[in-house]
Amino acid sequence: MNSKLYLDQEEIAEARSLASAIADDVVAFIADKTTVAIERTVLRLLSLDGVDADYVPLPNVVVDHVHERGQLHRGVARYVINAMLHTGLGIQAIGEAVAAGELDLLALPPRPDAEMFARGQEEAQIALSRINRNREARNHYLSRLGEGPQPYIYVIVATGNIYGDVIQARAAARQGADIIAVIRSTGQSLLDYVPYGATTEGFGGTYATQENFRIMRAALDEVGEEVGRYIRLCNYCSGLCMPEIAAMGALERLDVMLNDALYGILFRDINMQRTLIDQNFSRMINSYAGVIINTGEDNYLTTADAVEAAHTVLASQLVNEQLALRSGLPPAQMGLGHAFEMDPMLEDGFLFEWAQALMAREIFPDAPLKYMPPTKHMTGNIFRGHVQDALFNLIGIATGQGIQLLGMMTEAIHTPLIHDRQLAIEAARYIFNNARHLRDELEFREDGKMVRRAREVVHEAKDLLREIEARGLFRALGEGQFADVKRSLTGGKGLKGVLIRADDYYNPIETALRGALGLPSANVGRLEPKGREPGGRESEGREVGGHA
Repeated sequence: MNSKLYLDQEEIAEARSLASAIADDVVAFIADKTTVAIERTVLRLLSLDGVDADYVPLPNVVVDHVHERGQLHRGVARYVINAMLHTGLGIQAIGEAVAAGELDLLALPPRPDAEMFARGQEEAQIALSRINRNREARNHYLSRLGEGPQPYIYVIVATGNIYGDVIQARAAARQGADIIAVIRSTGQSLLDYVPYGATTEGFGGTYATQENFRIMRAALDEVGEEVGRYIRLCNYCSGLCMPEIAAMGALERLDVMLNDALYGILFRDINMQRTLIDQNFSRMINSYAGVIINTGEDNYLTTADAVEAAHTVLASQLVNEQLALRSGLPPAQMGLGHAFEMDPMLEDGFLFEWAQALMAREIFPDAPLKYMPPTKHMTGNIFRGHVQDALFNLIGIATGQGIQLLGMMTEAIHTPLIHDRQLAIEAARYIFNNARHLRDELEFREDGKMVRRAREVVHEAKDLLREIEARGLFRALGEGQFADVKRSLTGGKGLKGVLIRADDYYNPIETALRGALGLPSANVGRLEPKGREPGGRESEGREVGGHA
């Protein structure tokens, strides 16, 4: 594709190469580690579900059972599959027996590895077959019903009650929405377990549970038949249960997932080791399930200035792209995030926003970019807000964005009501239809403001990536290179759930996913990330951290 912004392709290639080296450093560091969340995910994909008498999820019960005995670093699957071979029970019955105190997984003598590996491979293929059937079902709906054109019209529902969300989601689909995102309850990303069942009392959103996913998926399939197009469902696999929620989404046919470790590190203070390890596994699941991920670079501009920090968004997009590739995720499933967040009083701010959005499209031509609306500078003046959203929508269609999260004129006042959402969808459809081929009709001056702006951002992003490559991503995060927020390698929430894998670590789900995605076998990486200060690594035991 020829660059309308006359971007320097050699400079972009250099920036991408630097991002690739950064990603290699991260992947090498996380390769010899697992987390409690990954081990719980393995159990969920092997079909363990439900809760114990105290309403603790059974995946937590079984993982804690092995972890408390100091053996989780060998992989929970080793003990569960061994128990299946000994007892003849299925995984659900084994989980319930452990929860009831009737079965000690570590008291059973180990069966031969060959026998265990054969059974593990069989169970993993059953899990992948379940996911693949959902991918085939999605493709069937898309071929039979079709869907709306890009940019997909993406709106949120956030009543806190899954049944209230269903009402609002159906209304939004009838109004013209293509993607419904069920906003997650405030603070769920910090829970180290997944709530169970249908929920009706969320705060600022609705809890992400497998039953809630099932309820909303069924509702959107029903309304999709009514309106004659497939409606995509989005939720959030981020936070301390990132891979578990990815697995639940894959099992219930979600289509889009917010899936970005950097967001959790910066804005939820989740330990960077924990969430980067979890991200790698969760993206393998999303890749295999055909789920489009969304990344969180747009959030950087809520804490940093959108003009001065624009290059940090591009640098993060490039790193996220490379990390996603290493999880087997193709560009067609990379909804890289960016946002329309410059001060509306800035002279020529509209031109700068346009340059930023078109630059992202040209650098990531195959990605369904997710474009976020103005939020930081929404004031409660609903008339000006509606105009700001209209300009945002015009840039979205004029630059070929893939996913357009619609702004609401009441953004700074309250959670959108049904009629607020209808006005936003009507405005977006009007603009998208009237400017559908505007992008094809425009050329830009090589010496103009937009071209100069885009070139500056690319150049600054490349320089930033060079600095990060020299220091390593972990130190860059510690120095506040993104969003002006500083985090440390051993700080934040969840470090205690990180473990160094034993030499005989066993994870049949990961092995099956790597084979299906054409990824290399897991290997042991180096134990220190680039740029980490010497010392501080535990020399005794397998648990990496002591922070809750």
